[in-house]
Formats: sequence, C-alpha cells, structure tokens
Amino acid sequence: MKISAAARFRRALLIGAAALASLAPLAPAQADGLPDPGFQIVQGQTALLVTDPQNDFLSPNGVAWGVVGKNVEANGTIGHIDQLFAAAKSSGMPVFISPHYYYPTDHGWRFEGALEALMHHIGMFDRKGQLTTEGFEGSGADWLAQYKHYINDGQTVVTSPHKVFGPETNDLVLQLRKRGISKVIIAGMSANLCTEAHMRELLEQGFEVMVVSDATAAAQLPGMDGYAAALANFRMIANHVADTGTVVGAIRANHHK
Repeated sequence: MKISAAARFRRALLIGAAALASLAPLAPAQADGLPDPGFQIVQGQTALLVTDPQNDFLSPNGVAWGVVGKNVEANGTIGHIDQLFAAAKSSGMPVFISPHYYYPTDHGWRFEGALEALMHHIGMFDRKGQLTTEGFEGSGADWLAQYKHYINDGQTVVTSPHKVFGPETNDLVLQLRKRGISKVIIAGMSANLCTEAHMRELLEQGFEVMVVSDATAAAQLPGMDGYAAALANFRMIANHVADTGTVVGAIRANHHK
C-alpha cells in the first residue's frame, strides 16, 4: 500500500516526538530551553586538555594581555586552570596540552584571517625554529611559570602545535585515541578561538566534551565580547558546561570511588 507524502510527514513527526520524549528523562530542558546531556568522568577514558597555557595570553607581559587580561582576571582563569591541573595530576587523570607556536617560515603565509594576521603582526607565540629552544624560556610562547611543574613532569602530553585555532593541524586526536581517551574536559585560552575550535573538532571526531566555563577567557573589544560569544556556543554545542569548582570536585570524587 502506497503511503502519501502527508502521511509520511505525520509519521515522521510522531517518531520525532517519541524520540524527544525518550530523551527527556536523560537530558531535561534547562532554563534556556536546551537539554543538558551531561558528562560522566570515567577513569582511563577521560582526560584534561588545556589549550594555549602560554605567556602571550596569561601573563601581564604577554602581547595579548591588553585585550584578554580584564576577562582573565574577572574569571580567575589563571588560578582555575591551576586547580584543574592539580586535581588531574593528583587523581592520575591524563593531561594534554595543545600549544600554539609560530616559526619563522609561518610568517610567509600569503593569506590569513583577521586574528591570524594580527597574531603574526604582533609576534604572538613566536619561536626561533622547530628544532631549537633558543630564546624560548620566558618568551610569549613559553608556559606560564606557575604551570611548568605540571607540564614538565614527564607525564603530560604536549602535542605538536596547532597553527590556526583548532587541532586539525596537530596530532591531538591521534594522541588521545592512542591512549584510549573518548571523553575530554577542556580549559585554556582563548575561549572563542582555540578553546572553542578544539571543542568543535573533538565533537566532530566523536569525543564527548565538557568545557570548564571559568577556566578560560577571551578578548573583549568595543562591540565584540569573545567570552560571551564562546559561552553561548559552549552551551549549544558541548555535552556539558561546568565551572571549575564543580569539575574539580567531580575529578576528585571519581578518583576516590
């Protein structure tokens, strides 16, 4: 028996309504009308990822501090990232760093987006070369000093550098998969650029992703608030969004199960 187009449409609506109803007990709508799928930490499958924990973003001497510093201070970003590092390390959770470096040859690019052009112009994340650390110590590309004991402990995985904003240009996904990681907690800089780009790509690659909302920050310019833009997209796209206190508590509680 041939089913009419109208009947097929009504059937699709009924199936869709049933799917939504089945979802509701697991992910009830929040005040903003969106469901919250949630994020469960699973030992051996969950990792902390910190994007760009570098001086150019997080030090008052960094070249981007003039536009991100106010938001970094308002969010307590530096201290919150430190708390996440400490919780992950004390619980044995794997930690990954996705850094941003530019080498002299990168300045030969013939076209760039607006912020790529700005970063090259101001020398952000510049290094002398791929195979040298000359001039690296204390530079804008170096880690914020208070994070070094976490990152340089011989256990933290530092990926190859991403070159624009997302991990499509580095080996992060490979490193995660090789270690059996399927769930990623993201913090770091900057919220609407590298942090958001990593969130998006990891979701596209089939990972579950939670973003720590106050362990990041962004540029705030006249008429443009990068942090507000990121918060909206985190909420709409990530599996879950939570603050540092909540995430640290969850990491520690999971470790003591």
